Amino acid sequence: MGRYRAPRPRGTPLITAAGEARLRAELDDLWRKERPVVALAVQDAAKNGDRSENGDYIYGKKRLREIDGRVRFISKRLEVLQVVREPPTDKERIFFGATVEVEDQHGTQQSFTILGPDEFESSRGEVSIDAPIARALLGKSIGDCVNLESPGGLRELEVLAVAYRHS
Repeated sequence: MGRYRAPRPRGTPLITAAGEARLRAELDDLWRKERPVVALAVQDAAKNGDRSENGDYIYGKKRLREIDGRVRFISKRLEVLQVVREPPTDKERIFFGATVEVEDQHGTQQSFTILGPDEFESSRGEVSIDAPIARALLGKSIGDCVNLESPGGLRELEVLAVAYRHS
């Protein structure tokens, strides 16, 4: 079975209201804007004769499959996601949505926000709640230390600050 691909592990079904809005906007954009344009291009390319050597037709069909796959994925994912609109009652501990500042044993400080696997963007300083660093820090408070196994070796992290954004 050369085509078999193991199912992707399901991520934690948590998302912020802003993350849900971005997913819904992407779904709407794909379904109402991009897909009709690509479908029309495929239809026009199909009129040009031999489809086996028609690059526009082949690319268009491939892009339609990609769009349909993403639309299916987002639609199914939105059905199971739980939107977290309020910060936790205990704002001193690290939970979903926390912006955390940590310091390692070398004095290097790092700050990041813990978000859902469908919305985090590492370039914006966000990590998935399913990431090892987030898992290690969940439930911890300011002053707590955790040991984290990383590609560079064992890191000891101390929690310096915990904050939550307003929804």
